[in-house]
Amino acid sequence: MNRTIRTATGVALVALLVLFAAAPAVGATPAQGQQAPTKPPAQPTQPGQAGVAPAEPAAPPVSAEEAAAFKAFQDVAPNDAQRKIELGEGFLKKYPQSRYVQDVYARLTNSYWMAGQPDKMFAAGEKALEMNPENVDVLAPLAVVLPRSVNSGSLDAGQKLEKAEQYAKRCLNLLATVPKPAGMSDEDFHKAKNEKLSMCHSGLGVIHFHRQKYADTAAELEQALKLTSIPDPVDYFVLGLAQQQTKHFGDAVVAFGHCSETAGPMQERCKASLENAKKLAATQPAAPK
Repeated sequence: MNRTIRTATGVALVALLVLFAAAPAVGATPAQGQQAPTKPPAQPTQPGQAGVAPAEPAAPPVSAEEAAAFKAFQDVAPNDAQRKIELGEGFLKKYPQSRYVQDVYARLTNSYWMAGQPDKMFAAGEKALEMNPENVDVLAPLAVVLPRSVNSGSLDAGQKLEKAEQYAKRCLNLLATVPKPAGMSDEDFHKAKNEKLSMCHSGLGVIHFHRQKYADTAAELEQALKLTSIPDPVDYFVLGLAQQQTKHFGDAVVAFGHCSETAGPMQERCKASLENAKKLAATQPAAPK
């Protein structure tokens, strides 16, 4: 498991369409169809570490040229998503039977996330999971991004939410017993594991929101925010919406307040929601704790 699951600098926040059509209005709610950033992606691990399948024994021998091409792809900085995509796609085209294919797809999953290409992210992630269904480096980001891309009113919404829920729960189960990679400190391992756990809980929180299970939404997102070292403004925003639905207006004020402190595409939307939550807290009776 990589030491750097998220970075505060050098990682682009990917804007994905988030439609909260399932939520009934509580006072004034934000407009649907606006853009919301996802969590910064979890960087994939090195081959042979937790969550990455070992090389297939039937894979053809690796030529010096193939090994050099994979190393060039592997050595690209994680935040240089376009270069990573360019080399990764080139490698898959030239060496489709390589023993490194699963690792390339896993790394491309995160690079497509950073580049704001969710369709390609899902395709690469599913390819990686076909070869190794236990790859937590792929399951965690898919668990976050897929439910945020779902339109609750679409015909395939239920199917997509079920798939996202499977990703999240499978990842949580695997993380419960994932071994610490050799050479990693206990502290770094604990932090890295918590970041992936946070991503899974974030995904489950948004899934519950689509299903109008607002108390469950709040419980999952509170857990996600507690585990991460880099809070996601989207988690705070959806948490605030869920707390408004359960009439915990004071808690909604706190959540929207945290959301509005983060610069970016969510900030103005969070500020408007914060003002609305303050009005609701002042004028409407709150639900008992």
